[in-house]
Amino acid sequence: MGKDITYHEQTDMENTLKLRDILQTLPAFCRNYFRAMEPTTSTSTRIAYAYDIRVFFRFLMENNPLLKGKDITALNIGILEQLGAEDIEEYQEYLKLYESKDKHLTNGERGLKRKMSALRSFYAYYYKHQFITSNPTLLVDMPKLHDKTIVRLDVDESAALLDYIEHCGDHLTGQKKIYWEKTKLRDLAIVTLLLGTGIRVSECVGLDIQDVDFKNNGIRVVRKGGNEMIVYFGDEVEEALKNYMEARSNITPVVGNENALFYSTQRKRIGVKAVENLVKKYAREITTTKKITPHKLRSTYGTTLYKETGDIYLVADVLGHKDVNTTKKHYAAMDEERRRKAASAVKLRGI
Repeated sequence: MGKDITYHEQTDMENTLKLRDILQTLPAFCRNYFRAMEPTTSTSTRIAYAYDIRVFFRFLMENNPLLKGKDITALNIGILEQLGAEDIEEYQEYLKLYESKDKHLTNGERGLKRKMSALRSFYAYYYKHQFITSNPTLLVDMPKLHDKTIVRLDVDESAALLDYIEHCGDHLTGQKKIYWEKTKLRDLAIVTLLLGTGIRVSECVGLDIQDVDFKNNGIRVVRKGGNEMIVYFGDEVEEALKNYMEARSNITPVVGNENALFYSTQRKRIGVKAVENLVKKYAREITTTKKITPHKLRSTYGTTLYKETGDIYLVADVLGHKDVNTTKKHYAAMDEERRRKAASAVKLRGI
């Protein structure tokens, strides 16, 4: 008997096939770059880069008169040599608004920076391996990111959110009440888990039943880049998970979904979009001024942990940030608040 395929192995297989399909729409020389990336990146990262690089080549085909009517897959590496800094700047401008399949697409600061980072990485590979003799991407400034205010739930809002999920059905009737009764324990477990561990929504939906260890109160998650980590949880998360698992034992899953921890109402592994929708649905009943998403629940956890411990390295580790500077940047405002308190804590004349 072969061993069961985990969610992450299945996802990697699907992503590998998807990546091969995307590469069929790119110039043949691109395959060297994606092959070289494989040991250090996840399949989802390579797919994101492949889509971004394809946007670049489509820009060239649309805007370079010499390439009009040509087949993208027939382009050779010499095309990279023919471009200068001005071409890269024009591409950056193009990314702010372009058409694809009769739709207008835009990129904000983060989307723009990601696509430009992908192009810079792409050029760097061919320049480093001496396939090309110049790298115009280095002559163009990368887009700047402006810090956003961290949106998070206050302590009373977190409690109100969990209370609402648990009791909102008391005021419902008919089909809405039936649906709430069917999903209450699952939704409560998901939101409690997100608030109580700070895991990403992708990590949450990827959990298998075997990933939960009640002996040590920990869950095994696969972080960005494919690294595994045990994230520990407290009593409230334990209670919510156990209550849900009791209800889960009465569900007969669709074949191939037996290992999934969280099920959709179709008895399949719940998806990212479904979790995003259920979080938004409940949260808008608690606050109308904050747009709460699963990522905002992650920020809520990080903020609470930092307030309680003051240990930015612990927060970075638990949240799975590879670089502590990422964490510091997110919680800089809290540091500012702490420094202000320090100013009033010292009394010079004892008054």
